[in-house]
Amino acid sequence: MAAEILYTIHVLFLLSTVRLAAEIIANGDNYRRNVSLELNPGLNSLLTLLPPGVGLLHVRALGKNNTLHYLLCSQGAPALLLVHTSSISSKVEVDWPAFLMQNTTGSLKVTPESSVLYSNALVFTRLWEYDDVNDTADPEHLPPSSFFQPYELQNFTWGDLNKTLEPTGHTALLCGRDASESFSNGSLCLKFSAFDVEGRDQGWPSLLHNANSSQLRVGLDGVAPRSNRSRFSLELQAVGDTQPMSRVDMLRSIDDEYTPSIFKVSQWVSSPVNSTSPVLGYAQWKPVAYRRPSPVFEDATPCRHSTPVPVAQLPPSGLVRSYFGGEHQTTGLNMTFSITGDPFYNTTNYLSWTVLVGLGSPPVDLFSPLVLVIMVLGLGTPMLIILLGGVCVCVRKNRPQTQVYEPIQAKPGYVSHL
Repeated sequence: MAAEILYTIHVLFLLSTVRLAAEIIANGDNYRRNVSLELNPGLNSLLTLLPPGVGLLHVRALGKNNTLHYLLCSQGAPALLLVHTSSISSKVEVDWPAFLMQNTTGSLKVTPESSVLYSNALVFTRLWEYDDVNDTADPEHLPPSSFFQPYELQNFTWGDLNKTLEPTGHTALLCGRDASESFSNGSLCLKFSAFDVEGRDQGWPSLLHNANSSQLRVGLDGVAPRSNRSRFSLELQAVGDTQPMSRVDMLRSIDDEYTPSIFKVSQWVSSPVNSTSPVLGYAQWKPVAYRRPSPVFEDATPCRHSTPVPVAQLPPSGLVRSYFGGEHQTTGLNMTFSITGDPFYNTTNYLSWTVLVGLGSPPVDLFSPLVLVIMVLGLGTPMLIILLGGVCVCVRKNRPQTQVYEPIQAKPGYVSHL
């Protein structure tokens, strides 16, 4: 009877755990923002004509008592600016004639300026290509002769954001090309996504996002490599007003359900130096890239970053220069794709990598329902066996002892000689 009760309790515990895990994954963070997209805010096309390939996407994410402004710009090196304000009525103001000059500080601002709590920009500055003759996948220790002339993204011709804007899905696709023959049939694309609530992207690496984050998926497609053993690195720079993203933290997990074989996540964070204060902002990614648009497990290739270093000058971005001007701090790092033994770029002529950009502490993956069930079964079943064994021992000890053999009675008149 006691064993049956324990078994019933164990089953109920398993069912409760699975249900709780499913609710956690389904509901997540219920905080929601009202997201709206606007292209080239305040532009009067009759007075100001934009140069080809120049566009400014403004995403406004309105919260209960604050606002997030995302600005994606293709003037110069492509950049994503995040501005957090304490006002629900803050807005973006652009002096377009001055903004298009790319060197006028204050030509783009978020007002009222007193409401701005935090601002940071992520800029894509260069695409490096190198000839990995010895298959080391280690550009930091290669001779300069192994590197081809880098692709300066400020010199790319970028497409029209108006043609790729999807207001209902909160997405936009920005694709650019270099003037060289290598890009005659290829492109470098940035797919931007804004989010109004917590969720997870469908395609790998399936990063967990929330209402305080946005995403950029970088895709290098159809570019003709300049050698048979070409590999690529992407140069990134982060610009902040007071606290730039200055260090990269690495987190580990035992759960790879959403990104198979990847048990790490990297976070380039903005945080006060020598302080226990929480993270102000971040760029988060999983150290993996993919060699096909719809990848299978074999198409994954690891990637790694260099140590962030201070950069003396502002990156060549019209958006960054117009907003930050002289008040800035800049750091930079390189993201290198592939490791020793992995196929070279010319195997598929495709490479994609995804990064999340957001406010506050980065989203943290909880254990999935599958992993929780495995943990409960792995830990709960042995405990059940031990408990059942203990109950059985106790029951046997407390059971009344019955005499199997009766003592031998001496016959009358019999006297023992012992």
